[in-house]
Amino acid sequence: METKKQPRYIPILIAVSIIAGIVIGTFYANRFSSQRNEFGYIVPSTNKLSGLLRIIEDQYVDTVNMANLIEDAMPQILGELDPHSSYIPAKDLQAVNDDLRGSFSGVGVQFTIQQDTIHISNVIPGGPSEKVGIMAGDRIVEINDSAFVGKIVTNDESMKRLKGPKGSEVKLGIFRQGEKEILHFVVVRGDIPVKSIDAAYMLNEKFGYIKINKFGETTYPEMLIALAQLHQQDCQGIVIDLRSNTGGYMGAAIQMVNEFLPKGKLIVYTEGRKSPRENYTSNGTGSSQQMPMIVLLDEGSASSSEIFAGAIQDNDRGTIIGRRSFGKGLVQQPIEFNDGSAIRLTIARYYTPSGRSIQKPYKKGKDEQYEMDILTRYEHGEFFSKDSIKQDESHIYYTSIGRPVYGGGGIMPDIFVPQDTTGITSYFSMAVNRGLTVQFAFQYTDQNRAKLQKYDNADDLLKYLKKQNILEKFARFAESKGLKRRNILMYKSKDLLERNLYGNIIYNMLNMEEYVKYLNQSDKNVLKALEVLEKGESFPAAPEQKMETAHERTEETIAQADPGREKTSFGSRADGNFHGIA
Repeated sequence: METKKQPRYIPILIAVSIIAGIVIGTFYANRFSSQRNEFGYIVPSTNKLSGLLRIIEDQYVDTVNMANLIEDAMPQILGELDPHSSYIPAKDLQAVNDDLRGSFSGVGVQFTIQQDTIHISNVIPGGPSEKVGIMAGDRIVEINDSAFVGKIVTNDESMKRLKGPKGSEVKLGIFRQGEKEILHFVVVRGDIPVKSIDAAYMLNEKFGYIKINKFGETTYPEMLIALAQLHQQDCQGIVIDLRSNTGGYMGAAIQMVNEFLPKGKLIVYTEGRKSPRENYTSNGTGSSQQMPMIVLLDEGSASSSEIFAGAIQDNDRGTIIGRRSFGKGLVQQPIEFNDGSAIRLTIARYYTPSGRSIQKPYKKGKDEQYEMDILTRYEHGEFFSKDSIKQDESHIYYTSIGRPVYGGGGIMPDIFVPQDTTGITSYFSMAVNRGLTVQFAFQYTDQNRAKLQKYDNADDLLKYLKKQNILEKFARFAESKGLKRRNILMYKSKDLLERNLYGNIIYNMLNMEEYVKYLNQSDKNVLKALEVLEKGESFPAAPEQKMETAHERTEETIAQADPGREKTSFGSRADGNFHGIA
């Protein structure tokens, strides 16, 4: 049998194809996997990490969960960059975003966990739980017909079961004092607001107060409403309290500062290796451009709080009172992955109007000194004495009227108010650190809720509490929990203990604003702010010997850093669409 002859060009095509494959394969291998240096050694490229993962998956002695390995590696990699670049697993991203977005979907209760049981401390007015009849003081003991008490009851697990998609249902079993059987309620989850402003009220007949706990999507409109309400009450000056405010969206801070600055004032500028300098200036539409103002800061004030305070200080628009702020001058960009996780990557530094970066020093990688900085400040006495704070003279800048300010470590207040240590004893410290004051306040509130409900404001409730011998009742409670009674120390700390106990009971029964009102009555920072406003000294005065040469040199340096660049108006980049996290 004869075989059919193949065309003579077939072997040639096969040979050409093989050669082409080798050339192309070699090119892509060198292009995407590695390159050789002049000595012939292979130089790894960015695919080395993915190559390592493939090798582990293919050859490692034991079975490896690659997804978990990658999850563990992500925060380690980002941790080698700076202290604020971070990885957020998919399971945590929703909660992280909800806090800044201003709402979440849930049942609408505030709760605390006592003795392995959810105790409802407050019900959100108009929320899903209030609509079906759930009340403050109720205990949640069942969720969806399953018992929910004991060691399983953690904060994370409770939030996981109570939160859920809007419109979804959850069945709650409620134990209520006075009822013989468990009550059952079907709650339809709905949008629950997360407020950025804890309190907005008049401190006296002339001056108002706004306490802001974060810079989220709703913070700016919340502040506008608060300012409008205070204006209606003939507010002649304002205290903005940013203590313990760790920041949030930079755009929100820019919008808020704009309300207090005249047109054309630099608020902040950002710049990074891949981020050209961007200026943010006021547009002159602010509602409170001339209102005297005070800004309160402490070591817990960071990021967007420092942008706000820095703009006010460098433009000599108001007076900063309190303690040195945290010192975070880096801007993070949220970037989400397809699996629902995300990173917050530092893309730029921000600079206050005088040109200073307030980022405190850090080392790349694990930096224990950075993490322990606040404790170090405390141990060095910085919280108690202004003289303990050493400003870096090599980072000196000048405000618009020539006042010296310093970079490299937070915002230093214009008026320093030390932490009040009057009355602190070992008895007080142990009572607070062990959580005994909070436990007692909750138990007292729970047992006396019917009586306490008669009072709808802090002043009236306080008058009642002062007649109830609360301190003595607490001492007996604390002793039952293992804190030995020490009468001399207890009465030395009497004012602090009562302030703590009364404040927690007021918070449990009323709301955050009434709680803040009560604490502010004796807060030395707030009292100092009122003193400055009363004297008409909230607008800083120029130094007697104005350092014009140094000031002009600072301005010249800023201009040279960005020659010919036109300033970006406030509206174009600070309209709420920029969600850098500062």
